[in-house]
Amino acid sequence: MPNSYSNSKLKIFSLNSNPSLAEEIAKEVGVPLGQCTVKQFSDGEIQINIEESIRGCDVFVIQSTSAPVNENLMELLIMVDALKRASAKTINIVMPYYGYARQDRKARAREPITAKLVANLLETAGATRVITLDLHAPQIQGFFDILIDHLMGVPILGDYFLEKGFKAEDIVIVSPDHGGVTRARKLAERLKAPIAIIDKRRPKPNVSEVMNIVGNIDGKIAILIDDIIDTAGTITLGANALVENGAREVYACCTHPVLSGPAIERIQNSKIKELIVTNSIPLSEDKMIDKIEQLSVAPLIGEAIIRVYEQQSVSTLFD
Repeated sequence: MPNSYSNSKLKIFSLNSNPSLAEEIAKEVGVPLGQCTVKQFSDGEIQINIEESIRGCDVFVIQSTSAPVNENLMELLIMVDALKRASAKTINIVMPYYGYARQDRKARAREPITAKLVANLLETAGATRVITLDLHAPQIQGFFDILIDHLMGVPILGDYFLEKGFKAEDIVIVSPDHGGVTRARKLAERLKAPIAIIDKRRPKPNVSEVMNIVGNIDGKIAILIDDIIDTAGTITLGANALVENGAREVYACCTHPVLSGPAIERIQNSKIKELIVTNSIPLSEDKMIDKIEQLSVAPLIGEAIIRVYEQQSVSTLFD
């Protein structure tokens, strides 16, 4: 790395959700970004024009469906249709953040399963493969009848703590709820540390109430891990509860920093010493506070693209 595929049939295109990450990925792979324009007509309709031949090419489109979610999703669907009609050999969607992933089941009567609907839309548009990162529920892979590679953010986050010199005997990995235990265990195995669980009750959406902490955190450096931090209510309440129950200090980490609404203010005022996130979702200047450290997923995704293109095993990247 970086390789050079500049004369090959490998093409990488970026849409509007995360152009800086797309640039990084293209550098990792060793190709220039493909030429295309994404504009809006005065009525808000999206117009896409691919400005180079992609006939017979293996095309990779970088697009997280983060805010504005519906606009980014529509851009992606229109791009896939354009690529299909321009005779691309394969259309590979690289979606670091999969929007609507939290609507993955019917929790109440008459609810949609929007994560499945998005999968259907991508397939119908003409995608041949999806490469994504830390789906909210791994079972979403089963919503697709096309190929899907599900990469993990834990190795990137884990390596950060190892490089900082955190010792196994000093730390405890904490899941903010029961649903995140598998993720916490993966990070704990990487850092050879024990785990703890915050047992909480959620009275209504985006409101969480900490109830109890299962595991020994007394005098330890607690590392909270989640896949998504949205309004930051869960993670900040959890951090404050950990300190109140004897943790020496609290770090938090996640793959997808949605950080909507009051998230930044909550993190700034919380007991979290540092929040480590990835660039699966770009952060605006006002969100880049001193407490937040952003790591790049470009090397991981770049390696995945090369392996897919060269028809090599991708499974080694899942570790």
